[in-house]
Amino acid sequence: MSIAIAIDGPAGAGKSTIARMAAKELGFIYVDTGALYRAIGLAAFRRGLTADDKDAVVAMLPSIKVELAFNEKHEQIVLLDGEDVSGLIRTPEISMMASAVSAIPEVRAFLLDLQRDMAHTNNVIMDGRDIGTVVLPDAKIKIFLSASPECRARRRYDELIEKGMDVNYEDILSDVIARDYADSHRDIAPLKPADDAIMVDTSGEDLETSVNKLLQIMRDHL
Repeated sequence: MSIAIAIDGPAGAGKSTIARMAAKELGFIYVDTGALYRAIGLAAFRRGLTADDKDAVVAMLPSIKVELAFNEKHEQIVLLDGEDVSGLIRTPEISMMASAVSAIPEVRAFLLDLQRDMAHTNNVIMDGRDIGTVVLPDAKIKIFLSASPECRARRRYDELIEKGMDVNYEDILSDVIARDYADSHRDIAPLKPADDAIMVDTSGEDLETSVNKLLQIMRDHL
């Protein structure tokens, strides 16, 4: 029987990086659900849609194909209609579009079966906003990972600068705070810890410390 580990938390908490490294260490499949919503956000953005164009976003869904795959380096990538968009979906602009489209019930339903199928057929570590509360409520381990907005904005800023992007820290901080509010106040599957989630705050911790902390929690409960 497959084992599912759910990691939820706000944008920039390090969920994706930590979950990816923990999955590699444990031999699990890593599923980045946020990347799926970002891909849909990118598809909407490319069509000139805005956060208010809900009907148009829903109408777009049957015409797109979103997949998780692996490249020649065995790294997980996101495909939108067959195109690797892994780098294109990480900008602050697409982050806000991802938050907007993720509040649309039809978008969540569009991706729900894909996420659950992966968990039913593989040992997975899956991260997102509502994995422990909605997508995988029966996950064996549920972790809610957080850090201060300032810490998360700094991490995202450093990540984008390292990729050669021209970004401003204050703009990223504003985006983080705005997305926190949007994610936690949406009507559908708002960001919140599951009742049985283990709370973990990584403010001020480096990546290695954070990964080791979560690995210890996982090993203790497996």
